[in-house]
Amino acid sequence: MAEKSDVNAKWDACLDLSVRRFVYSSLAGAFAGLLLFRTPVTRRASIAFGAGVGIGSAYADCSRIFDGSAAKLVPPKTTSSAPEELQPPNSLSNPSQCKLSEHVVICLFPYVFA
Repeated sequence: MAEKSDVNAKWDACLDLSVRRFVYSSLAGAFAGLLLFRTPVTRRASIAFGAGVGIGSAYADCSRIFDGSAAKLVPPKTTSSAPEELQPPNSLSNPSQCKLSEHVVICLFPYVFA
C-alpha cells in the first residue's frame, strides 16, 4: 500500500509543478509580449512560447521525479587524446613571449610540432 501512496504523491507533485510552471511562464510570456511586441499575433506567440517553456521544464522535472534519479548534467571526463607532438611545452621556452597588458601578464605558449 505504501508504493501506491508513493505513486500518488509523485503524481500530485508533478501535477502541481506542471500547472504552476504553465501558468507562471504563460504570464511571463504575456508580460514580455506586452512590453516587446505590438501586434496581437506576436503577443500570442510569446504567450505560447512561455507556455511551452513551462510545460517542457515541468516535463523534465516530472520525469526526474518518476525515475527517481537526481542526476544533474555533468560534462564527460576528458582524457588527453591529443598526440604528444601537439601538447604545449611544460615550461616557457622563451621569456620574451610574455608581455604586460594593463596589469595582466599574457604568455603565449606555442604548440610544439615535432
